Amino acid sequence: MSESEYDYIVIGAGTAGCVLANRLTASGTERLLLLEAGGGDRSPWIQVPIGYGRTFNDPRFNWLYQAEPDPTLDNRSQFWPRGKVLGGSSSINAMVYVRGQPGDFDDWAAAGNPGWSYREVLPYFRKLEDHPFGEAEFHGVGGPVGVSDVAARVHPLCHSFLQACDTLGVARTRDFNGAQSEGSGLWEVTIRDGVRVSSASAYLQPVRHRANLEIRLRAQATRVLFDGRRATGVEFIESGSRQVVKTRREVILAGGAINSPQLLELSGVGDGEILRRCGIPLILDSPAVGRGLQDHLAVNYYYRSRVRTLNNELAPFLGKVRAALRYALGGRTGPLAMSVNQAGAFLRSRPGLTRPNMHIYFNPASYSTTTLGSTRRLMKPDPYPGFLMSFNTCRPVSRGSIHIRSPDPLTSPAIRPNALAAPEDVRDVCEGSQLVRRIAAAAPLAGLVEAEREPGSTVVSDEQILADFRARSGSVFHACGTCAMGSDARTTVLDPRLRVRGVTALRVVDASAFPNVTSGNTNAPVLMLAEKAADFILEDKRAPQA
Repeated sequence: MSESEYDYIVIGAGTAGCVLANRLTASGTERLLLLEAGGGDRSPWIQVPIGYGRTFNDPRFNWLYQAEPDPTLDNRSQFWPRGKVLGGSSSINAMVYVRGQPGDFDDWAAAGNPGWSYREVLPYFRKLEDHPFGEAEFHGVGGPVGVSDVAARVHPLCHSFLQACDTLGVARTRDFNGAQSEGSGLWEVTIRDGVRVSSASAYLQPVRHRANLEIRLRAQATRVLFDGRRATGVEFIESGSRQVVKTRREVILAGGAINSPQLLELSGVGDGEILRRCGIPLILDSPAVGRGLQDHLAVNYYYRSRVRTLNNELAPFLGKVRAALRYALGGRTGPLAMSVNQAGAFLRSRPGLTRPNMHIYFNPASYSTTTLGSTRRLMKPDPYPGFLMSFNTCRPVSRGSIHIRSPDPLTSPAIRPNALAAPEDVRDVCEGSQLVRRIAAAAPLAGLVEAEREPGSTVVSDEQILADFRARSGSVFHACGTCAMGSDARTTVLDPRLRVRGVTALRVVDASAFPNVTSGNTNAPVLMLAEKAADFILEDKRAPQA
């Protein structure tokens, strides 16, 4: 084998790509190249948990995508951050560890994907975990991903939120990822000993010196190469020069819900009309590539508090100094060692639903005066005591798209969220607002609220609530579904083993493969999907090559 040939080429060292790099090189016999457009992940802004407020807007670590103006949201253009660094978005996310509801995965299986029911994916969740609740029916220990229970360290205001939910008759759950995914509780997080646990630190760092693993940073893939309809290699740009590498077995796209459909289209796999318009030779007319985009869309309700919140600790300069010293000298503890997303709930907003349709977030800090546009200032909260609650529908019906604008691989694709197109999602906006306000009005939280700062007491009717949502809501950064797996070639891109249908030796392993968005944060489901995909790939290695 020449130096430019590999058994596997994985494009993207993000959440999924790091899992694949670990699992596919474990035997020591398969040679794998991992291409990453970004750089390394050793910055303290990545390692210190609250540093994600900085990486949120840092071009060193972030693609900094901007979506197209959305006619369903007052023609606003939303900010779509995505990780451009080892670990991908797992290196810049809020570290909340939520698998989703069991029914989400049963829906995947029912959509023509055998093997993806909750019962069948649960072993992969258990496999990846090193979980504080121990080895039991729902959790694993000794896996690569350290998960922490931070119940003893959350801000006291979180307990007031939980008590308010109690007042409303909402059941509490100790574990959103266990037997009871519905109710109110405290989030589990991918933080271990005060340091972020990313896919890179969990999967890649321990094995990066394997002789059969090569990692190339700042290497942006520009095209998958084909011989007929068989993927044979990858073209990429590194240090300004074009390079080509070949594969004996497979090319695996793990670039995420934005970059993977973009690269498929640049390579000639996609809607024939779009490719012809961009002057790209057609390899396969696959009309579903880039379609089916889903995301969670949320809005913050800001409250001025009568009691101290995280604002009191982190807004003053001396408070920042104390927090930094506590982290550095106090064993990596204190507010810098936590995510600001600490409590929340999965609830049903109306009778007759079979499972929760609403995701509620509680944050013991507020940023109504310091967050400008896409800038997220976690270390600069409001200069007065405040907190926020937000909501999004768990399983939105609206669908958008992601498509290339031109044949230039360095041009960002057009992201069209179409975020609030479905009437079901509009109804959930009104019900979610009512739900958040019922919690804020319940004891003991009601006694701690001085005022609802945004949207404010004058926004009361469904029309006003919807208008406020259209004006202020934003992505929760859970993009998925743009290369969905399923049984229908007209509406999906991948088969249930994540192979691109219609070509050979090409897979997509990332959130773009989701048939439907999961209820909650998407990092954990992507880790699970990559673990399961690694088994598929190793099983198929033993089968005769097509």
